[in-house]
Amino acid sequence: MKQTEPFKFTTGVIAYPLFFVLTLWLVFWFEIRFGFNFSNYGVYPQNLKGLRGVIFSPFIHGDIEHLYHNSIPLLVLCTALFYFYRPVAWKVILYGILLSGFLTWCIGRPSYHIGASGLIYVLVSFTFFKGVFAKYYRLIALSLLVVFLYGSMIWYTMPIKEGISWEGHLSGLITGLVFAMLFKKQIAQPKKYVWEQDNFNEEDDVFLQHFDENGNFIETEVEPIDIDEIPPPVVKYFLKVKPKEDENFTAKG
Repeated sequence: MKQTEPFKFTTGVIAYPLFFVLTLWLVFWFEIRFGFNFSNYGVYPQNLKGLRGVIFSPFIHGDIEHLYHNSIPLLVLCTALFYFYRPVAWKVILYGILLSGFLTWCIGRPSYHIGASGLIYVLVSFTFFKGVFAKYYRLIALSLLVVFLYGSMIWYTMPIKEGISWEGHLSGLITGLVFAMLFKKQIAQPKKYVWEQDNFNEEDDVFLQHFDENGNFIETEVEPIDIDEIPPPVVKYFLKVKPKEDENFTAKG
């Protein structure tokens, strides 16, 4: 039975992340163009009204620098997510926004928490830990690449800089780790060879029958072949008749 290719490039691999990032820029443009300020729609911890920020906060940014620093990681990580983890990509994004936002609401300081950085930490955490847990060589390589590109982000899960929602970052990190442990179905699995399967029987394996219990090679007797019993080869000849050339043939230059 032919296995389905776990990694397949489709239009959505690029289109969905690009559309999501463009939506963030469109919201920011709308604020600047019409003079709105959506910061009050961010997550405000321990406040019932602040729960609306669980949904709206990833689309709100304080300035263009804030938006720019979130756009590139989102585009890269979402693209990797839709290519390597396509069956669970939407679950990671949608549930990641909700759960990381709710955790931020639970542990955050009394201030408005805005920006898509919480989702970025969800993607970084999920991609790294899932590759380690899956033990599939391509996913492990992706985990190492994520660590190389965004490993330094771990410092911003602690209160080391004023004005940065370290609570949102920590919530995203925890959410990604939880998802990496929960989402197991439809994830690429490492290939198992015949001798690694549970129903493998060493006694039925032709190769292992050439070795004794101590690992010593056992020479097997090969029955001699009687040359007289081999039928002689049959040779067939085919005669190809060359057609006569047409005397009235005219060559065109």
